[in-house]
Amino acid sequence: MAVPHMKPWDVAVVGEIFADHIFTGFPHWPQPGEEVIAQGYVRELGGGSVNTACGLSRLGRRVRLVGLIGDADFDWFEQRLSEFGVEMGGIRLEHDGTGITVSVSMRDDRTFFTYPGANQGLAEWLAVPAVVADLAAARHVHFAMPLSRDLAQSVLPVLRAAGCTTSLDVGHSPGWLRDPGNIATCREVDLFLPNTAEAALLCGEASTEAFIAWATDHGLSRAVVKRGAQGALAMSGGVLSHVVPPTVDAVDTTGAGDAFNAGLIDAWLDDEPLGPALERACICGALCSTAPGALAALPHSPQLRTLRERTYRS
Repeated sequence: MAVPHMKPWDVAVVGEIFADHIFTGFPHWPQPGEEVIAQGYVRELGGGSVNTACGLSRLGRRVRLVGLIGDADFDWFEQRLSEFGVEMGGIRLEHDGTGITVSVSMRDDRTFFTYPGANQGLAEWLAVPAVVADLAAARHVHFAMPLSRDLAQSVLPVLRAAGCTTSLDVGHSPGWLRDPGNIATCREVDLFLPNTAEAALLCGEASTEAFIAWATDHGLSRAVVKRGAQGALAMSGGVLSHVVPPTVDAVDTTGAGDAFNAGLIDAWLDDEPLGPALERACICGALCSTAPGALAALPHSPQLRTLRERTYRS
């Protein structure tokens, strides 16, 4: 088995990559046929994989980002990712354009309009043995995508044999979440990371307690629910933990869940118990929301430690 500390990467993050167009500062949600004027606009790299990879790199982790983009966007991605210490070696260029997401973001919620673009070839690419070997060169692999059951059965045993731990955030993928065939995948990863809406689709009830019960009944050794402004709930080893986030002036919640994932994985790599690890994750998610776009306000480790002491240790 591979020795974790000898691996070149702490985390390989794989998933869909987008160019985000983020509109903020609306006076109210637009109704059908209505035009409302945004007070802010940001064009930024996006997708759960990019957001989580940049969050982990900013926390000091060695990160491999794996995904597909359009070749016309290479220079922009290379320049922006280099600002976070993430290089382009795991990204393949496609003639199809980069995926596009338009985010209409309010202080407390957001709506997305998405074109998948090059991401449509991601599952096929992850079936290539050399790509799986690239993932296996990390201590931990995070999937920011709806991982199909066939692909999970092919990839997860290889990663486990290579000494990798794994996490999964499928995003808002109703078809995946309602498919009972994917319950086995939830069991097989070390950390499954839904938000409250996604947890409700899995268990059929709109309460975090119902999801925890569902997770226990289906043999998940750990369960985490991201609850936005209410923080997060986790169950591990029969112990239930709830953490509320620090109070911040939220501007844009785009990417907050992905930043949460980065904080939790960072704590996981430090062998921190799941309950206390939620503190680190909640701080990352909260701070991410204090600037437009998912990347601008990702915290560095000293900032995270200071706010953690101030919020949870005072």
